[in-house]
Amino acid sequence: MFKNDVQNGPDAEVVAETEAVENASGQGEDVAVPVDDSAGDAQTEQAGDAPEENLTEEEKLKKLLGQETARAEDYYNRLVRLQADFENFRRRTQKEKEDFYKYASEQLIVALLPVMDNFQRALEARDDDPRKVIEGVEMIYRQIEDILNREGLKKVDAEGEEFDPTRHEAVMQEPAGEHPDNTVTQELRCGYCLKGKVIRPAMVKVAKA
Repeated sequence: MFKNDVQNGPDAEVVAETEAVENASGQGEDVAVPVDDSAGDAQTEQAGDAPEENLTEEEKLKKLLGQETARAEDYYNRLVRLQADFENFRRRTQKEKEDFYKYASEQLIVALLPVMDNFQRALEARDDDPRKVIEGVEMIYRQIEDILNREGLKKVDAEGEEFDPTRHEAVMQEPAGEHPDNTVTQELRCGYCLKGKVIRPAMVKVAKA
């Protein structure tokens, strides 16, 4: 008997609405929640009831039960709508996050496309005049350098600077001589910072007393 009451009573509507939200969430669809106006209707009916003093104790309890039931249904409907709104928001932000990571390098790639075009032109001209190839490669180098600088890439200062293990990688040493001790005397490979963060230290030769 209890099972039949749940299937046919108001609890069945609660279960059905909850399952609808969960199913829509699992399928990636926007969750739409039906609005139950029965709570408002119940409150309207309560307003037209007989005066409190004319009611028996049992009628007063029934009236109070009806009011609390309507209030509980209203709270439940609000909760279901809030759950649906949150689920829709979560899916939208997840998609925006995925799109951001997917296309994060788009602007950089678009900026590099003209460089690819210039490389192709330089290769096509290699049999015509070697000097044009050299000029083309120099132009391409400056073009790439300009693009990377706009993205926040800067060279690490090295030669003539005091050795800094956070920015320099010492691979060779030489007697100090005319150079102060612990000074970078030669840069063997450029180092780079990206927006202030060292992403590759400069490979250097250091003077040691």
